[in-house]
Amino acid sequence: MNIWRINARTQTLNVEPVPEAWSRLGGRGLLARILLDEVDATCDPLGPGNSLIFAPGLLVGHALSSTDRISVGGKSPLTGGVKEANAGGRTGYHMAFMGIHALILEDQPLDTGFWILHLSLAGAKWVPADDLVGLGVYETAPKLTEQYGDKVAIALIGPGGEMKMKSAGIQNIDKDRVPSRIAARGGLGAVMGSKGLKAIVFDHSGGSKPPIADPEAFKAAQRDYTQAVMEHPQSITYRDYGTAAMAHLCDGFGALPTRNFSDGHFQGVDAISGETLREFILSRGKPSDPSHACMAGCTIKCSNVFGGEDGKIIVSPLEYETIGLMGSNLGINSLDLIGRLNWEANDLGLDSIETGAALGVAAEAGLMRFGDGEAALRLIGEIRAGSEVGRILGDGAAATGAAYGVERVPVVKGQAMSAYEPRAIKGTGVTYATTPQGADHTSGLTIRAKINHLDPNGQVDASRGAQWNMAGYDTIGACIFAGFGYAATPDGVVKRLLAARYGWSDLPDNILQELGKQTIKMEREFNRRAGFTAKDDRLPEWMTREPLPPHNAVFDVPDEELDHIFDELA
Repeated sequence: MNIWRINARTQTLNVEPVPEAWSRLGGRGLLARILLDEVDATCDPLGPGNSLIFAPGLLVGHALSSTDRISVGGKSPLTGGVKEANAGGRTGYHMAFMGIHALILEDQPLDTGFWILHLSLAGAKWVPADDLVGLGVYETAPKLTEQYGDKVAIALIGPGGEMKMKSAGIQNIDKDRVPSRIAARGGLGAVMGSKGLKAIVFDHSGGSKPPIADPEAFKAAQRDYTQAVMEHPQSITYRDYGTAAMAHLCDGFGALPTRNFSDGHFQGVDAISGETLREFILSRGKPSDPSHACMAGCTIKCSNVFGGEDGKIIVSPLEYETIGLMGSNLGINSLDLIGRLNWEANDLGLDSIETGAALGVAAEAGLMRFGDGEAALRLIGEIRAGSEVGRILGDGAAATGAAYGVERVPVVKGQAMSAYEPRAIKGTGVTYATTPQGADHTSGLTIRAKINHLDPNGQVDASRGAQWNMAGYDTIGACIFAGFGYAATPDGVVKRLLAARYGWSDLPDNILQELGKQTIKMEREFNRRAGFTAKDDRLPEWMTREPLPPHNAVFDVPDEELDHIFDELA
C-alpha cells in the first residue's frame, strides 16, 4: 500500500510509502492523523492550505459484508473543524485494489475551470471537464462510464460543489453505476470544487486484492462475522424496511423532527413510514426494490430503489434521514414528494440532511409554508440557479438562520442535526454536542441504549461508548449496521480480522474502542488548534428552554458533564 499525493496546482502525482505513524490507521482515523500532521487547522477550508483526503478503512477490499466504505475528509467549510464523511459504493474497494492507503489532494489550481482526474496503475491523467460543468450527477456519471468503462469507480460533485456551497457532498457510484452514495456531511464537495475537480475516476485494472497475512484465520473470522450479521434481528428488519423503519420508532419516542424541530410527533407519520414505503415499492413493482445493496457483497441490503406509479425510478435510495429532514421536518407527508426533493438534492450533490434543515429554517422565516412540497421544490430550484436565496440555502441551516433572523436553527458547530430530536433522545444530544464532527447521528446514535431517553442521567456514558465504537467502525471501513454483526460475535472478531489481515499479533481485545479513542483524541486536537473551546460542545441554547411536545422535554444534561465526557483522553 502507498500514499498517492496529488498537487492540484501543478497537476502532478507522487506515490510515497506509508509513514509508520499512518500504517495502522485507515478511514476516519487516518484522516485525523493526516490532518494533524499536514494541515494548518487555521487555514481557509476552501483555500490552497486545505487537503481533501480519501482513505479506505483498514478492512476494505475483501468483500466483508458492509465493510468496504470510503472515508473522505478535510477541514470542513461548514463547521470550520475536522470532517470525515463516509459512503458506500465502489470507491473504497477500488482504491484498495490499487494499493492506495490514502489519496491526498493538495493546493488548488491557479485558473478557474474543472477537470476529471483519472487514476490508474499507470499514473494520473488530467482531462478538461468543460462539457460537464453545470451538469447534475445523474447526467454526469453515465457520460463518465461511457468514456472510461463501466468497471471503474467514480467520485464526483454536482453543481452545488462547483458553486462551493457548504452543504455540498461527494457522490460515489454504486454497484449499478448510479451516483447515489454520497459522502454527504460537512461541505467536502465544496472542498473538491475548490481543487478544480468535477470527478475522480479510479481505474483498478491490473490491480489485485490486498494481501492477507493469514488467509485461513481471516476466512474463519469472516465466516463468523457474516453469520452474525445475517442472523441478527436488526439486519432482517433493515433488509425488509431499510432505514425508514426508524420513522415510527422515533415518532414513538417523541423524537421525530417536525416543522423545524418544533415538535417530536408528526401526525402524518404513517404516510411516510418504512411500512408504507415498503408497501409502495412492492405494489409498484420493478424497477422498485425494497432490498438493495449499496456495496457489492453486502448481506444486509438496507438500501432501496423507490419508483413511482408510472414505473420510473423516483430516487435510490430513500433513507430515513431524508424522510425525517425533508418530510416531517417540512410538514410533508408524501413519500413521492420527499423522493422528488431527495432526487433534486442528490443531483445537485447536496447533503439532504443539511438541505432539509435549511428548508425547515426557511419555512420558519416565511419563505415557504410547512407542508408545501412544491414550494420546497421551487426553493431547491433557486439553489440550482445559484440565486441569492439559493446560495444562502445551499450554505446550510446555520447560514439560512443567520440571513433571515431565525433563532430555532437545529445545528451544532454549524452543522445541521440528523433526524433524531436531542431533547427526546438525550444521549444522541450529547453526541451532537460533543463529537468533533458537528451534529451527526453516525458519530454515536444512542436510540437503542437501554436507558430512559428523557432522563438526563446516564446519557453521557451512553454517548461516550457509542462514540468510541462508531469512530472505530469508521476507521476499519464498516457501515453503521455492520456493528450489529461485529457486536454479536463475542470472541473479538475485529481483532481476529485485523490480526489475520495484517499479521498484527499485539492487538488488544478492545481494539475497536482503542481505534475510536485514538481517532477522537486526534480530532479534538485538530479542533482545538482551529480555535474550538468547550463552548462549542453545546446544543443550541433554545433547546435547553423550549419544551418539545409531546413530552415537553428540554435538553438538560449538565454542561459540566459534557465538559468531562472525554477526560480519559487527556
